[in-house]
Amino acid sequence: MHFPKLTSIYCTSLLAFPLCYVINSISGLSDPFSIAVTGFTVLLALVALMYKVVQMNSFQDPLSYVFAVFSFTSVIDLIIALEEDGYLSGFMEFYLREGEPYLRTTYGIMICYWDSTVNYALYLVMLSAIAQRKNYRNVGLYWLGSLMMSMIVFLPGNMIGKFGSQLRPAFLLNIPYLLLPIWAGLNIFKKPQSLPYCSVEKVVEEQRKWLHQRPLDLGLVMYLFLAVIFTLFRGLVALDCPTDSCFNYLYQYEPYLKDPVGYPKVQMLVYLFYVLPFFCLCIYGLIEPGCTWMLDWTLVFAGAVAQAQFSHIGSSLHQRTPYTYRTPENTWWVFILSNLLYMLGPNLLAYRCLLNPGFFMAPKEGMEDQNDKKHK
Repeated sequence: MHFPKLTSIYCTSLLAFPLCYVINSISGLSDPFSIAVTGFTVLLALVALMYKVVQMNSFQDPLSYVFAVFSFTSVIDLIIALEEDGYLSGFMEFYLREGEPYLRTTYGIMICYWDSTVNYALYLVMLSAIAQRKNYRNVGLYWLGSLMMSMIVFLPGNMIGKFGSQLRPAFLLNIPYLLLPIWAGLNIFKKPQSLPYCSVEKVVEEQRKWLHQRPLDLGLVMYLFLAVIFTLFRGLVALDCPTDSCFNYLYQYEPYLKDPVGYPKVQMLVYLFYVLPFFCLCIYGLIEPGCTWMLDWTLVFAGAVAQAQFSHIGSSLHQRTPYTYRTPENTWWVFILSNLLYMLGPNLLAYRCLLNPGFFMAPKEGMEDQNDKKHK
């Protein structure tokens, strides 16, 4: 029964193609205020349409409205990315010209690609879970980290980069993308955890093991130490550290960090002030048993780092990035390998936490679960 429900959401989201084409063809809009009004009108109409679709298909979870609306905007992001890369034309020209011109940057294109592929897939997975009355908490936390990371970098980058003097009223259309995920995240955190069952004996056995008795955790701790060093180093590079090593790295491996669009610098600062402390906490969580917060927050940060690295790698190599800020061809593999490993580690850590959560659970929780099963 859930397939017709999901199909209706999917088909409705594809209406973005004819809608964008018609508006672009007949609007004749040229001033930023009119474009912003049109954008808000379309957004309100979209909310009403998706509300009707969700009601007709009897989705019980209120978050289904958010996921349905965002699935439609994901298709719009796909149109933007494809049009900017030359695969489409005549769909979003009017909006990109006077509405949100910063979406024409390589970073804007990359976040549009991510939102229209990974986030779109996550919306469909979560809507499918809602239709089947299944728990989607883990997927939701990954999506939350992914979307919030893009907004935390995108919005400040627009204001402090070279487009800071070109902000139009349509910039306010990003506010729902910031506020709705916060509300959705609070609701997702309230949902019950979906973890493999661990008896109290299993929890106690896992927590008695020293780090050297857990080879995977030992490898993750070593990775996190290296990731902390790499994060600190790139943060110093973004902050114009004058040392020779920072100077050489900047010009030989990641000249994109100096791009005046502002996004790469903001990204490195977010890594420095948020991701680096989290990596340090994860080292502690892999050594000290019973850190239950690891089960949730590793998922959030895995989604965040995956989105950030995809956008950073793509922007550093994209042909639309000015040649002087593009990664040199002779250092491509070093750049790609180091950044892919930086993205892979947090996702592997999150998978490890979900696969065998005993070390991170409180023993009394395991006891309660065991007692419940005995009574049943």
